[in-house]
Amino acid sequence: GCVIWFTGLSGSGKSTLATAVEQVLHQQQHHTYVLDGDNVRHGLNKNLGFSPEDREENIRRIGEVAKLFADAGTIVMTAFISPYRADRDQARELIAEGRFVEVFVDCPLEVCEERDTKGLYKNAPRWRD
Repeated sequence: GCVIWFTGLSGSGKSTLATAVEQVLHQQQHHTYVLDGDNVRHGLNKNLGFSPEDREENIRRIGEVAKLFADAGTIVMTAFISPYRADRDQARELIAEGRFVEVFVDCPLEVCEERDTKGLYKNAPRWRD
């Protein structure tokens, strides 16, 4: 097993890419699973908010779950904004060497704003204007 950790802005396509990779790997008979905000925040992390401390705990828990999946031989794709290198490094340290791949989904802010599926950009202060 291993972990493919997709990180990037909200709306950048992390979950879409993780799901596409999962489908290809599953078709090749690999055991796969996608962890993203939709399936983690409704169960395991439903008691967490969006404070800096809760965001850190959210990523810590995801890293621990991803480790369990990888230890069981599953290729797990995670799709989270996870903007802090320290949080991603903490998750990386849980996984056996060579079994953690970080993928930064580089998408222009303007495209992410257009997608804005969760209304995050619409409600954010306009710091660029």
